[in-house]
Amino acid sequence: MARHRGRELALRVLFEQDLAHTDAEELLRRALLDESDDNRRFARALVLGTLEHRDALDAVIGGAAIDWKLHRMPTIDRNILRLAAFEMQYAPDVPVSVIINEALELAQEYSTVDAKKFVNGVLATLAHTMRPEGDPDRPSS
Repeated sequence: MARHRGRELALRVLFEQDLAHTDAEELLRRALLDESDDNRRFARALVLGTLEHRDALDAVIGGAAIDWKLHRMPTIDRNILRLAAFEMQYAPDVPVSVIINEALELAQEYSTVDAKKFVNGVLATLAHTMRPEGDPDRPSS
């Protein structure tokens, strides 16, 4: 459960940074103040990694989101996708199925009713290009 909490914290920071263009370090400091060391480390790594690679992540998301421009997506959905795309690309130890499931839980909790379907579609497309081998312990579909 700690990883879910870390992703949730990272999403909140990414969302606020995207809206207000506030310094990420300041947002992290405030958001992680009362969190465990594990949550702080994980959320910080997700936020800083996602921000460092945001342009590249946006490019692959834009290519996978058919008929959607990134700047027209709801801010929360855009950041859920960035977070998941970051993990797909830069956290090979995390199974694709876990990344997608976590993103869907975040979409269900923080976005609209239709967001879950949208996020799932974009991430399924990204998974085929970023991790065509899928999860080693799961049969391919």
